[in-house]
Amino acid sequence: MSIIVFGSINIDLVATAPRLPVAGETLLGEEFFKVSGGKGANQAVALAKLGIPTQMVGRVGKDDFGGELINNLQASGVQIENIVVDETVSSGVAIIAVNHAGENQIIVIPGANGCINQEDVERLSHLLPTATALLLQLEIPINAVVAAAKAARKTKITVILDPAPAQSNLPDEFYPLVDIITPNEVEAAQLVGFAVDGEELAAKAAEVLLQRGVKCAIVKLGAKGVFCATAEEKFFVPAFPVHAVDTVAAGDAFNGGLTAALFEGLSLHQAVVWGAAAGALATTKPGAQTSLPDRFTFDAFLKES
Repeated sequence: MSIIVFGSINIDLVATAPRLPVAGETLLGEEFFKVSGGKGANQAVALAKLGIPTQMVGRVGKDDFGGELINNLQASGVQIENIVVDETVSSGVAIIAVNHAGENQIIVIPGANGCINQEDVERLSHLLPTATALLLQLEIPINAVVAAAKAARKTKITVILDPAPAQSNLPDEFYPLVDIITPNEVEAAQLVGFAVDGEELAAKAAEVLLQRGVKCAIVKLGAKGVFCATAEEKFFVPAFPVHAVDTVAAGDAFNGGLTAALFEGLSLHQAVVWGAAAGALATTKPGAQTSLPDRFTFDAFLKES
């Protein structure tokens, strides 16, 4: 059995500076580097580096970036047989600015990711009988995401949605197809229509998401911790104290840790702890996939903490 990730594959072009620029400002930066990213690919690598059998379903362009992206996924242990090379468009690109506090600004050009359609959903559907969970995000067309969730529901596997980038108008039919939703504060606010800042408001947001049909709502509050709610239980997991240098892919690492724990048969509470640990570790290194912890590092961090 394996985990399937259906989503975006990007190349990340990262610039660091003391602070983030304001509108109309030209700012002198410090460093530039290029790393593989995309929320879908990041989550696939997060799982594979934790030792979980993982298949990636998505698209890249027929360009140098596309070949590099596929090679990097394969090198991380991700099964890449169901990644299509689209000859009509470029690969997806994310342009990222990061400041000294680890805060970031990101512009995403979808490229091949924006061309994902029903053909990709059909390729995905053939893999579902061999999977225990399907991970989804919102960097590919929403129609394809909803169709994938419907296909997963038919085969009764767990659907885990990271609702990022934030959207306020997800289809009503989508929520009941989702077993676990994992928004951060910004994404949760977009979904529920009010600010989400702290445990109390996270609990309120989670309740709204449960009422819409989601079976489990996990609201990530960054350094404040994580709130989790289902119809049967509600609990809060404090954040792991670390020195954050770059928060890029922290949410993807969280979903990787969460799903890895569930794959190994651990409880929901322990899975949220694993997610929080993986997310915290990812903030201690720059970049997206380069920041994701391997199993040895993860186990040692969890034991020490």
